[in-house]
Amino acid sequence: MTELTEFSFGGEIVWTPSPAYVKGSHLQRFMDRHSISNWDELHQRSIEDVAWFTDAMLAYLGIEFFSPFTQILDLSRGSAWPVWCVDGVMNIVHNCLDRWIGTETEHKLALRYESEAGDVETLTYRQLHEEVCQVAAGLRSLGLGKGDAIALYMPMIPEIAVAMLAIAKIGGIILPLFSGYGAGAVTTRLVDAGAKAVFTTDGTFRRGRYVPMKPTIDQALALAPDVAHVVVCEKSGKQTTMVPGRDLWWDDLLAGAGTDTATEPTSAEDVVMVIYTSGTTGRPKGAVHTHCGFPLKAAMDMALGLDLRRDDTLYWMTDMGWMMGPWEVFGTLILGATMVFYDGAPDFPDVDRLWQLVADQQITTLGVSPTLIRALMQHGEEPVRRHDLSSLRIMASTGEPWNPEPWLWLFNTVGGGRCPIINYSGGTEIAGGIVMGNVMKPLKPCAFSGPNVGMAADVVDDSGHSVRGQVGELVVRAPWIGMTRGFWHDPDRYIETYWSRFPDVWVHGDWAAVDADGQWYILGRSDDTIKVAGKRLGPAEVETVLVSDPAVVEAGAIGVPDELKGQALVVFCVLAPGFEATNELAAALREKITGAMGKPLTPKAVYFVPDLPKTRNAKVMRRVLRAAYLGEPTGDLSALVNPEIVDAIRQTSSALP
Repeated sequence: MTELTEFSFGGEIVWTPSPAYVKGSHLQRFMDRHSISNWDELHQRSIEDVAWFTDAMLAYLGIEFFSPFTQILDLSRGSAWPVWCVDGVMNIVHNCLDRWIGTETEHKLALRYESEAGDVETLTYRQLHEEVCQVAAGLRSLGLGKGDAIALYMPMIPEIAVAMLAIAKIGGIILPLFSGYGAGAVTTRLVDAGAKAVFTTDGTFRRGRYVPMKPTIDQALALAPDVAHVVVCEKSGKQTTMVPGRDLWWDDLLAGAGTDTATEPTSAEDVVMVIYTSGTTGRPKGAVHTHCGFPLKAAMDMALGLDLRRDDTLYWMTDMGWMMGPWEVFGTLILGATMVFYDGAPDFPDVDRLWQLVADQQITTLGVSPTLIRALMQHGEEPVRRHDLSSLRIMASTGEPWNPEPWLWLFNTVGGGRCPIINYSGGTEIAGGIVMGNVMKPLKPCAFSGPNVGMAADVVDDSGHSVRGQVGELVVRAPWIGMTRGFWHDPDRYIETYWSRFPDVWVHGDWAAVDADGQWYILGRSDDTIKVAGKRLGPAEVETVLVSDPAVVEAGAIGVPDELKGQALVVFCVLAPGFEATNELAAALREKITGAMGKPLTPKAVYFVPDLPKTRNAKVMRRVLRAAYLGEPTGDLSALVNPEIVDAIRQTSSALP
């Protein structure tokens, strides 16, 4: 990378860990166990000897094998194709549930669920274990078993966790699908994975309105004939069409099933899950994960980053079709903590819904996205003040880069300046984070304390050389246990995507930077880079300037072709209530960017739009913004929660000069 603009870092340190956060933390206990004096020493040792670190963490987490592994890591096929826990036999469900039975943990709450209407359900570890056993027995009675792909197309209700774990328990392959997918997106993934069965529900409620789900599955299966079974969980009470011989109700699947079903022994490297991610072109990429991979990386990150302890309750606003859904289930249960599911909108029936959930469910660890906080902060502090949020110990975020103002609003208004915000960035193929905060290192607004323990992360220039104090490519220089074992039936695409740039180096596709104090920053996807007259900048730099204006709630910045400059800057703004889209406001925002970024980076145009194209996990799809503006094909839109906004953007940008 050349001619990178300097990034304006997040400023001064605003949070320093107190003795209460450090004492008893997973980090401190792990370091004490191995006579390590500080975090920097731990991280260095963890990347110099990844095999030692991984073996030590498996012991720390108490992971049990039916037959022990003979070697923790085999790199004979190269860094892109590591084999972990060689010859080991295990099943991750044994480590999530079976091993807790007969201990004090079996009486703890594993799952708290709340519906949008306020209905509450709870499951202890024993109750969850029994229900998983029943569903596993039911699946086996249908002839399903080891190696069979079974899809999940359900909202965040308790049954989706039960079904997910039951699939893994019988040695099947979990295929989580975003609950907002249309029939076409569902069909594509079912066919590609060769799914044999689907779990779904009759429907759910969003903002008080009924959203049917079973009809979408019926439509999808018209082109996915290999799916032989559909298990339907009745939640809405609405009339549902059932196909004889194919469809059965959840309760019928469980009828007569025992609560002590045996767990299938699997190789540590047997596939446990395929999670699809959307691409700009071609079919979606199916990230392959194993029993000893994704779940253990999730638990490691929760322990050493979030410091999730046995008495903690975690809620992450997510969907099972986004990696954070399975991540929450696997990691929480391995650590013996409690998770919260909420099926509904975070601002319905009132804008304080999320804060009410925190208070009512006594959530200690809250995971949100910057986009959500930007939306909620426009309602002011009063909705937050209605509720006692003293249960909060840790806040966390992922999905998009932060801007300082919403970060500080979350830190001060919601967390009272006492709770750290553990930024977390990685991806589906990572099984968690590359960079992350922790409870031992100080924090600046928008920053990460550093790489995850065990992640040999670096920031490099175009030649692959490490750079500091400027923007570069985020890379990882050594394998880790959670990394995808490739793309489903597409190894060449996997190599081309991550391993083709530098020898034995994973290139993640994010812009990143490290400041003089060792704080890390993620600045957006490198394929979103804007280059104006030879000057490169990340969209986050421009968007931070825009959202600092009280008129702008959200912003998206893109580069478009320009004969003179190569690219020109175009920005899209979502306005706060009470502000009108006027030429005067557009001119003022252009001047604001010019003043902050310099005259060469003055936007070609400022557009006002009702929303930005976003995924369910609140990532702004800038490639879609760019394609809509240029009138080009938008690619795969199945992950968008608001695909209708694409036409609105096209109309807005074509109507104005």
